[in-house]
Amino acid sequence: MLSKKSYTALNKHMNTELYSAYLYLNMSAAANAMGFKGTANWFNVQYQEEMVHFQRFYDYINSQGEQAVIGQIAAPASKFKSLLHLFEETLKHEQFITKCINELTEVATVEKDHASRIFLQWFITEQIEEEENDRDIIGKLKLLGDNGYGLLMLDSELGARVFTPPATPAA
Repeated sequence: MLSKKSYTALNKHMNTELYSAYLYLNMSAAANAMGFKGTANWFNVQYQEEMVHFQRFYDYINSQGEQAVIGQIAAPASKFKSLLHLFEETLKHEQFITKCINELTEVATVEKDHASRIFLQWFITEQIEEEENDRDIIGKLKLLGDNGYGLLMLDSELGARVFTPPATPAA
């Protein structure tokens, strides 16, 4: 059973994960509009991952005897100046999500909610990977600058990304 504080924090974050999915779907559309179909695919895969994250929170809250409640989701940004801008905004968003996960873990620790702390460990590890991937892509984009051929090569590389659902955590 979740404490009221844990439940409120987890439910709020579940909605933040849904916002993340919407953001990445908008970023996919923006990359497509710029003519970068590979990057659009990369963001579409990111959208799918965020939907899995949302679903994990939804399922966890319900499994703990509470009701997951989906709230109103704000419209995310949809206009971006360049691929570099897209990925800089992505990194900024992932750093925000890392901060949120850390705060959730702190709530679970204070509330002595060991089950939620264990549940959140997967997300802590995931955030390390998310931020590293974004920094790597930003580094490549800064190296390329306005080199059209290089941008097309990177776009092709990003287009090779496929969605692989993560293993279902043990019940």
